[in-house]
Amino acid sequence: MSIVQSIRKQFVPITPEGYPFIGAFALVALLLFWIWTPLGWLGTLLTLWCVYFFRDPPRVTPVRDGLVIAPADGLVSQITTAAPPRELGLGPTPLPRISIFMSVFNCHVNRSPVAGRVEKIVYTPGKFFNADLDKASADNERNSLVIVTTAGPRIAVTQIAGLVARRIVCFVKEGQPVGVGERFGMIRFGSRLDVYLPEGTPPLVAVGQTALAGETVLADLIGGDGGRAFRAG
Repeated sequence: MSIVQSIRKQFVPITPEGYPFIGAFALVALLLFWIWTPLGWLGTLLTLWCVYFFRDPPRVTPVRDGLVIAPADGLVSQITTAAPPRELGLGPTPLPRISIFMSVFNCHVNRSPVAGRVEKIVYTPGKFFNADLDKASADNERNSLVIVTTAGPRIAVTQIAGLVARRIVCFVKEGQPVGVGERFGMIRFGSRLDVYLPEGTPPLVAVGQTALAGETVLADLIGGDGGRAFRAG
């Protein structure tokens, strides 16, 4: 391994979406140094936090038909049944829903939970309630995708803005194929993702569990894993 490759392995990649923000934070830090040195150091700390926020670490994604993988880093905050957003046209029947809450310290790059084709993308303007609240699914600004999986069933994943988040970014388009674990978007600064599973699909995670985008298995559509027991410790 070359010295350059060795150095690169020590640094986590940054998503291109973050470069304008990092540059702006760095410029403000320089201006603050000119005004008053302690303010400049504060600006430097905020710039380093911005770099940390826009990190995009590589992930090792389980690849098997039927697996549903976490689309976001964060805390599994809710596991319930709820009707999917009306704009997606998936009907009024309540479906299993897994919600992952991302704090401002989580990686905010979102990854596709399944392999398949993006059938529909719908952006819905809304409010900016705390993303951890249940009403955020219906009332907050959101961007929803329906993905037709290679195994057949449809999966819906919704990016939800929160108190701090003011910009939902989507990298994919309708009709585009996506691979499981492939980056499909991000939300800037603190938010939540909901994953709607086919009716009757048991979740393989628990509330309070920490999820990693592109790695944590949320469910098995084929039914090879019928459910798991959990304990806190």
